[in-house]
Amino acid sequence: MTDSTEYTPPNVWTWNKPNGGTFASVNRPIAGPTHDKALPVGRHPLQLYSLATPNGQKITIMLEELLALGHTGAEYDAWLIRIGDGDQFGSGFVDVNPNSKIPALMDHSGPEPVRVFESGAILVYLAEKFDALIPTAQPARAECLSWLFWQMGSAPYLGGGFGHFYTYAPVKIEYAIDRYAMEVKRQLDVLDRRLAESEYLGGSDYTIADIAVFPWYGGLVKGWQYGAAEFLSVQDYTNVQRWADTILARPAVARGRMVNRVSGDPDKQLHERHDANDFNTKTQDKL
Repeated sequence: MTDSTEYTPPNVWTWNKPNGGTFASVNRPIAGPTHDKALPVGRHPLQLYSLATPNGQKITIMLEELLALGHTGAEYDAWLIRIGDGDQFGSGFVDVNPNSKIPALMDHSGPEPVRVFESGAILVYLAEKFDALIPTAQPARAECLSWLFWQMGSAPYLGGGFGHFYTYAPVKIEYAIDRYAMEVKRQLDVLDRRLAESEYLGGSDYTIADIAVFPWYGGLVKGWQYGAAEFLSVQDYTNVQRWADTILARPAVARGRMVNRVSGDPDKQLHERHDANDFNTKTQDKL
């Protein structure tokens, strides 16, 4: 691999498998399964296949919030998908999400199973299914959905852009890091200005917009993402910090962040979740 200043793109790009980087072993330019593997199915109608990345945390936080609101139909089984091992390319997972990304959800509560993939789509699906955490009247609904889709469009610059080149890329490229650091700081400023005038992103109420944005940008300002808190001067975004602390204090958020987690403090990990009691017992077989 050469430095970006020395690279001249070829007329036709070809896949160079040993291209380095943390996820080089599972990245590829084609879709579809690499192996046959059926997905497990538990006893609840909602079956989640995920990992506690920021995108995965959105859904487990959402489900725990729904349960906290008394929606017993939101009980779920959360199965661990180890993306570093290529679990997302198993035939069963690809049937649920042809894009081979976590999270993926199967809803068996109706006469026909429903598959839902893409974290934003899952949040909207669950919010509408249970009539919770999404406004029903305008303009509040439009504001909530606008911030939800802001996150879906913005996070790739944070994760695949800044996070990749700052943390995971095999070489440090000044132009790439500077370009994406500038964009991430602009995004933080967008959030900070909004949260200076509003308690939550959608307005006065906590919604799926906050659930979507918090694991990415809340995690960033609290120092969990990419070890870049000092580099990005996240302490300057005081309104985002206030908002992140408010959300972090919610018990359902604490539970949701534990589910399908395989790194960090072992006491904060629950590799699979099949019952609410799992948070208390956490026996070795469940870990």
